[in-house]
Amino acid sequence: MSSIDSLVRELRRLPGIGSKTAYRLAFHLVKGSAEDMKRLAAALHGVADRVHPCPVCGNYCEERVCPVCADPRRDRSVICVVEEAYEVGAIERTGRFKGLFHVLGGRLSPLDGVGPEALAFDGLLSRIDGEAGEPSEVILATNASVEGEATAVYLEGLLRPLSVRVTRLARGIPVGSDLEYVDGTTIAEALAGRREMSA
Repeated sequence: MSSIDSLVRELRRLPGIGSKTAYRLAFHLVKGSAEDMKRLAAALHGVADRVHPCPVCGNYCEERVCPVCADPRRDRSVICVVEEAYEVGAIERTGRFKGLFHVLGGRLSPLDGVGPEALAFDGLLSRIDGEAGEPSEVILATNASVEGEATAVYLEGLLRPLSVRVTRLARGIPVGSDLEYVDGTTIAEALAGRREMSA
């Protein structure tokens, strides 16, 4: 197998990259300078050597624990549960959430062979059971897909006996959209989650 074919094979393993895109990326890299490719290879080596899951929350970090878990200013009474580590960044960028996180490492998907044992449920339960009186709330921020909903329902069943408040992210109509183009499920969720208008 040629070096280019080997590169294409590795690129195809990335999510969302098919054969055509993998070939396009491979030839883009080959067309660039050797220095560009060496920088990319060095960056990949750096990630492989230094980045690891945080032993507390499962987010990726280079330190012993991630910056969120290490920050004493964070609200330790609230844990936001997400499916994947990159979703931590999405919530952090809002600047509105000041609590802690827990990364499951995926979502329940029996058809893909992903059961409860493959996800970080035990770590979450240990955090809730092990910290004196904290946290008092767990926010389930799994995606609004069939698998994400199933994961949230399963987690709720595990968490309810622990006397912790379990909440779910609100869902509804995206800002700037017209009702005419919004699907019925989203409108139903928005109606169910409606709230009082403040004066």
